[in-house]
Amino acid sequence: MNIVLLGPPGAGKGTQAKRIEEKFGLVQLSTGDMLRAAVASGSEIGLKAKAIMEAGQLVPDEVVIALIADRIGRPDAKRGFILDGFPRTTKQAEALDAMLAEKGIKLDHVIEMKVDDALLVDRIAGRYTCAKCGAGYHERNQKPKTEGVCDVCGSTEFKRRADDNAETVSKRLAAYHAQTAPILPYYRARGALKSVDGMAPIDSVTSALSAILAGKPAAAGASKAPKAPKAKRKPKSPAKARPKAKARSKAKGSRAKVPAKKAKRVTKKAVRRVKRPAASVRGKVPRKAAKALGKRRPAARRK
Repeated sequence: MNIVLLGPPGAGKGTQAKRIEEKFGLVQLSTGDMLRAAVASGSEIGLKAKAIMEAGQLVPDEVVIALIADRIGRPDAKRGFILDGFPRTTKQAEALDAMLAEKGIKLDHVIEMKVDDALLVDRIAGRYTCAKCGAGYHERNQKPKTEGVCDVCGSTEFKRRADDNAETVSKRLAAYHAQTAPILPYYRARGALKSVDGMAPIDSVTSALSAILAGKPAAAGASKAPKAPKAKRKPKSPAKARPKAKARSKAKGSRAKVPAKKAKRVTKKAVRRVKRPAASVRGKVPRKAAKALGKRRPAARRK
């Protein structure tokens, strides 16, 4: 399994590369370490790199690629490697792919550690270590239990890296976004790029990376909580349903259904009431109205 870890300075690539190395039996490859080792060994590539560095120039890509090709050919790299911080440009990515293709090797995973720039500046600018044992601390997020005393060894001396300040970190982030970020589309187009949240706790980032390397789907090391099952509705009892039915029939009034026979009887009574006016009104009905009702006006009594 061959992996490339991408991310800006301070994203935690080195820490995670070390954990992956131990868990999966891979070899962590740092171009800086390889250059120093090559110079110390006095090899042909090392001597060439030494001359370039002493002249104050950047080591060209072909020299770095040659160092990587030599390192991955050793027995301890048979199970795979982790490239931490390389490639940094699209040109380097293309050169790396060409070299690996010649050796019949391919990259299995390219993982980007996403970070928030403002939070990353705060994370780096606030960190410091114990001068004696190297235990790490942070001005706001991880202070010693007793102020000024190391939790691990009890030392009262601490140190801070010269480049761990807001101005320097901001410049390094700007350089990353200008030079390295453009290679993300290069690997995305090849279907090799995956991402994890580099701002998550260290153990959560490790879990997310392990899930990707094991072939398990994971967004950022966290799985969604299962949805709670919907509560079943209780069936309504017939006793409660009846009053509602009665209430509906009362509310509807004339809309309520009436049996056919009863409807006829009601209609006949209504007709009779219209045809036969009340006794108090019979003698006073005009002749024309009486005819309309089917009754003649009663003759007036003789005096």
